[in-house]
Amino acid sequence: MNDGLTELPDILVEPLIRAALLEDLGIAGDVTTDAVVAPGIEVEAIFRARVDGVVAGLSAARLAFTLLDPSVRFVSVLRDGARVVTGSEIARVAGRATTVLGGERVALNILSHLSGIATATNGIVRAVSHTKARVCCTRKTLPGLRSLQKYAVRAGGGANHRLRLDDAILIKDNHLALAGGVRPALERARARAGHLVKIELEVDTLSQLAEAIAAGGADAYLLDNMSPALLREAVGMIGGRAIAEASGGITPQTAPAIAEAGVDVLSLGWLTHTVRALDIGLDIG
Repeated sequence: MNDGLTELPDILVEPLIRAALLEDLGIAGDVTTDAVVAPGIEVEAIFRARVDGVVAGLSAARLAFTLLDPSVRFVSVLRDGARVVTGSEIARVAGRATTVLGGERVALNILSHLSGIATATNGIVRAVSHTKARVCCTRKTLPGLRSLQKYAVRAGGGANHRLRLDDAILIKDNHLALAGGVRPALERARARAGHLVKIELEVDTLSQLAEAIAAGGADAYLLDNMSPALLREAVGMIGGRAIAEASGGITPQTAPAIAEAGVDVLSLGWLTHTVRALDIGLDIG
């Protein structure tokens, strides 16, 4: 379990869940439940894991019900960041059947998606736990869900890269092309950056890295699509004077060798943009 995890405040999550409920309920609401379930029936339902994994998104799941009816009782059996095995009880929700069924799909969608991110992240974290490397996500998030997806990465034991474009200066290949090369890009970045703004430079080759170091260097280097052997050389060139970050096509199979090259950070975009949802069910007892 990630004991140091701080949950997102409801005020941040609520607009996202409210929008999801509005999308799902439409203008007529849950016509199926209204048609076949007698009014006023009270039910209790249990969230259970159908596969092993790591849980994330319980507060968001709770809001899917309490925004419909504040009297609903939602009890988290586990905390975000907890590991589950097949059949584990995750949470319980009790209240009117119309509320439980009305919020079911939104709750399951977000809980399953965020738990899938946490599970995938935790798998990489465990694979490189024998090294110093940290596992990070990127800005490759689904529109509107960035705060939740990056939270799920933290729940899985990972860390976050930039949250937004204004967090730090990250000079990539297109910036280099437009600026006229490594040196002018770094010089312009240093002239613009405030004293608390970090500068990271993406490099594809060791010659680019050498040019950057000769030009005064950056706070971090994004070593893109380099083999473990090249990464090891790059780490040696950096010599601990800046953060060494590996990115590009990192998989659960390749992550250990990349981390063993001595980099400080592994960045993986797929943790948020193509991860598989964790299979979680909601069953009325």
